[in-house]
Amino acid sequence: MELTKSEMEIMDVLWGADKPLSRADLLERSEEKTWKDSSVHILLNGLLQKGAIQEAGLVKRSKTYGRVFSPTMTREEYFATTIFSHRHKPEIVGLFAALLRREDITPEMLSEISALIAQKNV
Repeated sequence: MELTKSEMEIMDVLWGADKPLSRADLLERSEEKTWKDSSVHILLNGLLQKGAIQEAGLVKRSKTYGRVFSPTMTREEYFATTIFSHRHKPEIVGLFAALLRREDITPEMLSEISALIAQKNV
């Protein structure tokens, strides 16, 4: 699944939220959006069709009810999936090595990664 720039902007808001959001919540929280408010319905339907979000219930706003949405995967899961969906897929060990060479990798992160690898080997 590949998301457009506008869809990614909506996903960023959803990933940053601590609860499912309504259309109105998305509009309130989308500070640097490149899309028009009237397009949010189309963008949400596209994200639903792609399986990036799901309906997570209804919420009452004024006199009407509206759907609320939540992501179906984390930001990290999305990017891990998209890396390998391209025609020119990276080799996993080489990709992992390149990530470990980053200067922002802390000893705490390395410990977490080591624990994940140990769990995977079980």
